[in-house]
Amino acid sequence: MDLLRSNLSRVRIPEPTNRVYKQECCLSFDTPISDGGLFIDMFTFLAFGKDYVGWNFEKTGNPVYLHVKKTKKLVPEDRPSKKPTLLAIGVDGGFDNNDAEYEETHNIVILPDYVSLSFPSVELPEKVRLAADAILRDAGAERKEQVASWTADRKLESVYAMNLQQIDNSVVIPPSGWKCSQCDKTDNLWLNLTDGVILCGRKNWDGSGGNNHAVEHYKKTGYPLAVKLGTITADLEAADVFSYPEDENVLDPLLAQHLAFFGIDFSSLQKTEMTTAEKELDQNTNFEWNRIQESGQEVEPIFGPGFTGLVNLGNSCYLAATMQAVFSSRSFSSRYYINQSLKKAFEAAPADPTVDLNMQLTKLAHGLLSGKYSVPQFENDEDKNVAIATTPTSAVQEGIPPRMFKALVAASHPEFSSMRQQDALEFFLHFLDQVERANAGETELDPARSFKFGVEDRILCSSGKVAYNRRNDYILSLNIPLHEATNKEELELFHKLKAEKLSEGKEVSGDEIVRPRVPLEACLASFSSPEEIHDFYSTALQAKTTAVKSAGLTSFPDYLVLHMRKFVMEEGWVPKKLDVYVDVPDIIDISHMRSKGHQPGEELLPDGVPTEDDSETPLANEDIVSQLVSMGFHLIHCQKAAINTSNAGVEEAMNWLLSHMDDPDIDAPISKGRGSESVDQSKVDTLISFGFQDDVARKALKASGGDIEKATDWIFSNPDASVSNMDATASNTTSGPNDADLPDGGGKYRLMGIVSHIGTSTHCGHYVAHILKDGRWVIFNDNKVGASINPPKDMGYLYFFERLNSN
Repeated sequence: MDLLRSNLSRVRIPEPTNRVYKQECCLSFDTPISDGGLFIDMFTFLAFGKDYVGWNFEKTGNPVYLHVKKTKKLVPEDRPSKKPTLLAIGVDGGFDNNDAEYEETHNIVILPDYVSLSFPSVELPEKVRLAADAILRDAGAERKEQVASWTADRKLESVYAMNLQQIDNSVVIPPSGWKCSQCDKTDNLWLNLTDGVILCGRKNWDGSGGNNHAVEHYKKTGYPLAVKLGTITADLEAADVFSYPEDENVLDPLLAQHLAFFGIDFSSLQKTEMTTAEKELDQNTNFEWNRIQESGQEVEPIFGPGFTGLVNLGNSCYLAATMQAVFSSRSFSSRYYINQSLKKAFEAAPADPTVDLNMQLTKLAHGLLSGKYSVPQFENDEDKNVAIATTPTSAVQEGIPPRMFKALVAASHPEFSSMRQQDALEFFLHFLDQVERANAGETELDPARSFKFGVEDRILCSSGKVAYNRRNDYILSLNIPLHEATNKEELELFHKLKAEKLSEGKEVSGDEIVRPRVPLEACLASFSSPEEIHDFYSTALQAKTTAVKSAGLTSFPDYLVLHMRKFVMEEGWVPKKLDVYVDVPDIIDISHMRSKGHQPGEELLPDGVPTEDDSETPLANEDIVSQLVSMGFHLIHCQKAAINTSNAGVEEAMNWLLSHMDDPDIDAPISKGRGSESVDQSKVDTLISFGFQDDVARKALKASGGDIEKATDWIFSNPDASVSNMDATASNTTSGPNDADLPDGGGKYRLMGIVSHIGTSTHCGHYVAHILKDGRWVIFNDNKVGASINPPKDMGYLYFFERLNSN
């Protein structure tokens, strides 16, 4: 006790603004459940596992720690499962996975001799008691940063509830026997809290639900609040109250009073309907996950170094699949695991290691590759002893939750820091950009460099002169030319069968569907093949002309990542995922894709600037304008619509026009100058962070009305965007990034990883990784790791290739 009193200056009582870590070690994935528990520094409030707390004492001299240890309780097998009331997993009121219950013990520990004092104890100094109590009461920085997995947005109090007007029309709602007043629906019924009318809910995308009568009633009357009948119980906060003008599920603090107005005694009602959140939960928990398991077969689990799964944080499968592929590369495993110890990274880290990318990447690498956390989990020791001898397929691993890593790498990106599903490609590019920034000035240490390569576009003007444009990239984004399908006869027969069945009112069964099969070679050829560029301004001709663009690589990276453009935009900005197989071989050779550069005898387009009267005046396609004018739109509005959609077509221009009719400058004269149409610089910066060039980002935002998601799709749908309006200033072959420091070698590569996507959009569905390890394919499905039976080589979204040493 005297030793503790002598160190009171190294104890602080946490304030509300302090971040308190109490669920996970900041250097490893140890938790209070781990052997040795967790030691919380009572001065910095950082947490450390038993193997790492000594390092913190050496670095900081902080001797006083709150030791938290959790021990599993024995739970009866017949324990009843709890009914969820919240769309969440692992939180109070959320979905109960029958998780084990734990007994928690606390001690005050003083280093370096690990002197232990029991807590709570009245003998402890008051400052220590207050500090420990505050730490234990705190929700924890990890919990605060992690929006609860699968949790719907918290309901807020409706602004319409406190002053809700209720009409006294003598309506008394019976306790049962409800029916929609406009149809025969007897379920999914909503009571409007203003006039007491009972109506059915919205119709769902699959035809289920109601007939939209409740929302139609709101549109006619403007009465804002409705409660779902069957969800009202004594726990009024659990009732489903919807605010139509706010378009949200809300809280009505006066719900009891509003229900009593129509004779409803909520205290006696029983729950008969699922809430909206419970329906979402039901859909999630009943999702056909077997579709992402190969042929629905049981996968033999694999454990050990390099076979550690990543726990899904609610929407993080895109991160898990991508990082499994990245850390299977020698460049990343060497940089953050083989050649860097946790202690070395901690010593070099700032005071708070949770905000240091180098530290958190080292933590993640050691968590994934060491094998420390890739061990089978069993109910008791007897099962464990049996399992060691038999290695049952039922054994699973807990995996590691990448919370600190996700919070750090997503801090500079508004989308990745949200709980929405994301595009694995966008995350991969954002991640490599963060790694490159963290290793700025130390090129030889930058593992992201192993993925980088140079691209050169060659533009041949009709004058016979050429221009070259260079850029660096991390991914080779490929169109999928469906017309190159190798199974055209089968496709024709399938389309005939489908047409016949549709005419008979029948549906095509799943086993009858035939999908196009396109060779990867055709996709690579599409990238390199010449294409025409219209409206190219030639400084040689001093006029616009048609040029021909071809592309090649100036260097071949150590790791080549191919992105298959499966997500395209149809007319009217309708996103569509191509239902296609791409036949990808194990070995590819891209030697033929190397660019030749400026050749002897080629004459470069002269430097020059288009005249203001010619090229810099934005020109609208006259055919598009005339068609829009014939529909009754104003001439200048039509011209602006055509210009802002890059003359893509009548429908694109009309969509832009309809969404910009209320723009304050819609009637302003069209300004001259290519850069005259202003765009939001923050949105430009966001697209640049995805890896796109500045000029391409600006053009895409103009074409999509400033919508970032549409702009991204527009770029992928317009591969010639970077040169379609290029002028002769790009003719200088020395312009663009310098690729002298990029890795280079032969063009032969072996397939080593696949990130595949299931779902209709990059913003929904699920990502899975398949990695070639030790000569066999392994499936990484979040925290499930097992031997792959049939890797989906023809269904990938991102393909990771490793260059072969031999040329």
